[in-house]
Amino acid sequence: MRRGLLIAAAVLVLDQISKAAILDLMAPPRAIEVLPVFNIVLAMNRGVSFSLFAGHANAPLLLSAVAVVLVAALLWWLKTATHPLTRTAIGLVIGGAVGNLVDRVRYGAVVDFLDVHWGDWHWPAFNVADSAITIGALLLMLDALFSRPQSR
Repeated sequence: MRRGLLIAAAVLVLDQISKAAILDLMAPPRAIEVLPVFNIVLAMNRGVSFSLFAGHANAPLLLSAVAVVLVAALLWWLKTATHPLTRTAIGLVIGGAVGNLVDRVRYGAVVDFLDVHWGDWHWPAFNVADSAITIGALLLMLDALFSRPQSR
């Protein structure tokens, strides 16, 4: 369990440090071009992925409650997981979920700042926590597809 918790803590710290730096850097909010296909922006996401449910007044409270339940379930899974890849993946997801939960509690929204684009087409802005959740979910899928049943 220690491995997963250390990974979760590292993701949480990196996520919160990066968001604090962006909030400081982006006052006033603007777009900073880093590469022709990548910008740093400031987007306060009051919804979930792709800003879904952002217009609902109770979204931050409801999403925070869902995140707490999800993290509790992931902690139980982490406690029972034996495969190192599974523990790593769960740690990434927990760290990302807690990072975004901290934002919802502090700001009523998640701080997103990574903007990948091609011309005028922009992928929705995201952050370190979102990246950790995505990588963790992909690792869990790979683990489920390719691990032998007794090693899960």
